[in-house]
Amino acid sequence: MRPLTGSRPRIEGDREDEILDATLTLLLDHGYDRLTMDAVAKASRSSKATLYRRWDNKQSLVVDAVLRAKQAPAIDDHDTGSLRGDLLHTFCGTHGVARGAATGTLGSVLTALSTDPEFAAMFRAKFIEPKIAVTSAIYARAVARGEISADVDLEIIGPALAGIILHRSFVLGLEPDDDTVRRVVDHVILPAVGHPPGDATAPATATPNPEKRATTP
Repeated sequence: MRPLTGSRPRIEGDREDEILDATLTLLLDHGYDRLTMDAVAKASRSSKATLYRRWDNKQSLVVDAVLRAKQAPAIDDHDTGSLRGDLLHTFCGTHGVARGAATGTLGSVLTALSTDPEFAAMFRAKFIEPKIAVTSAIYARAVARGEISADVDLEIIGPALAGIILHRSFVLGLEPDDDTVRRVVDHVILPAVGHPPGDATAPATATPNPEKRATTP
């Protein structure tokens, strides 16, 4: 039974970060199914009562960890003035889709997405949907610029980059990297929206305009 929530102050700051970091590490090492509140409490030198003062259950703790832990995967939208530049700036880099923490996080929760409806709903709403929103914004800008046609099937093309990277990682066992992201963009995404393969309309090294930078909801 979950300990009753009292009037004690909620944990925050560095202590909260330590718990989230420990949770993400356990998730990556052991997977969602084997992760327990007891294990998190031990790894973070906390008590279960401390955890339950901040998180209602394992589901909410794990979702918070994959969103806010220091090594959590993150996608920040970049408006570089071209579709290619936006995709490369957004999906490459330290926290990009091709990094181990990103693919590892998704791999560790795949089973839970089909077996734990409460977790699946929370994870999709808080983790997946904001990333879909970033991708949608990138393609919407490309349409608005006249860079791609408004009749391009973005419902299919939008998720294609992440889908290919994850397929290569989970099914083929190939380590993802930024070069793979560039190859997918140049030889799959750009031709699919009507550009020649590798059409660098704007260089991938273009500096994003900070005034146009969008934030993930």
